[in-house]
Amino acid sequence: MDHKLTATEVKNFKLPRLYNDGAGLYLKVTQSGTRSWIFRYRDLVKGNLRDMGLGSYPTVGLADARLLAETQRKVRQAYLDPIKERDRRRAERQAEASDSKSFDQAAEACIEAHSPGWKNPKHVQQWRNTLKTYASPVIGSLPVSVVTTDHVIAILNPIWVSKTETASRLRGRIESVLSYATAMKWRTGSNPAQWRGLLDQLLPKPSKVAKSEHHPALPFVRMHEFMADLASQTGISARCLEFTILTACRTSEAIVARWEDFDPNKNMWTIPAEITKSGREHRVPLSEKTAEVLNGQYGFDDVFVFPGMREGSHLSNMAMLSLIKDMHSRSIENGRKGYTDPKTKNRRITVHGFRSSFKDWASEMTTFPGEVQEMSLAHVIGDKTEEAYRRGDLFEKRVTLMDAWAAYCETGTDEEV
Repeated sequence: MDHKLTATEVKNFKLPRLYNDGAGLYLKVTQSGTRSWIFRYRDLVKGNLRDMGLGSYPTVGLADARLLAETQRKVRQAYLDPIKERDRRRAERQAEASDSKSFDQAAEACIEAHSPGWKNPKHVQQWRNTLKTYASPVIGSLPVSVVTTDHVIAILNPIWVSKTETASRLRGRIESVLSYATAMKWRTGSNPAQWRGLLDQLLPKPSKVAKSEHHPALPFVRMHEFMADLASQTGISARCLEFTILTACRTSEAIVARWEDFDPNKNMWTIPAEITKSGREHRVPLSEKTAEVLNGQYGFDDVFVFPGMREGSHLSNMAMLSLIKDMHSRSIENGRKGYTDPKTKNRRITVHGFRSSFKDWASEMTTFPGEVQEMSLAHVIGDKTEEAYRRGDLFEKRVTLMDAWAAYCETGTDEEV
């Protein structure tokens, strides 16, 4: 490589300016006469020029400056930012020389501290997976005390549009880890992952870059057709799906249903608070058809209504979805149109979608008040003030609604209720 400066010139330069040695290396002479070396390069993202200090002259001579510049050119050729790489290595050395927790260590401690309160055991693995996949490569080894908004943006930017829901959850998890680290006195200052007043100024709202995807649901006018097909299916998955549809409950609630939670004298199923999404106990009235499904399950297991393949386990959360997939395929093979949702570009229906089918039917074909419908879906009604004054769960009214739903699923009648 041809260099432009000589050792003698470097020693004698006095006019304040930048002297170019070539390949990004400059000698900077200031008004006061001090001299220092600079490596100039373009930012990989924005394309603007950045200056990286390589040391002062004569502490760093011309030959040494050229070696340092060559090192930074190699960093740049690897599509890395020299300044950010220098800061990263410096932070890593600081972490090694101190007792500071790394982000990965703080994340694991945060998960361990909060996981006992999470209802779904899968949340632990989901947290670990998302943080390991997206956050760890950027800040995993950094001291949690040095994580900045620039780091968070570097993590989120690549997936904010393409994987908006994942990115939004990831941001929340990073914020939680950093808040936990602050509480543990491993870092100080504001949270660089907070949304309101910070990241909402730097990133578009999730709702603006990705439309929410609704669970594909079967149009309620086809419920009789589907339920007749389902009745012909054998196995625990089929009976659990019947039960799930007739009670309008969630998959996670149905598959773990225990015999001890049912009161046959009152035709009632009480879903424990630790199982429900709202964290509150939910009473479900059982129609005559639902009771028939339950009666057919007696004798299979002493604990779970819908047992799994292994002794002492409940049905898999994928079992019903797999059944729907098989029913859809057989319907197509038999010359019928399968089970899809025309509102979602004819995507195959899901188990959760039957809650939408129930809601659409109740809203369009019955005169039951909206709060009765919402309470049947175990949704929270109104704001916190209204919730504080509402003591009942409209159970008796929901008995009539669930009986009407079971009758509609069985007969397909469209008489207004």
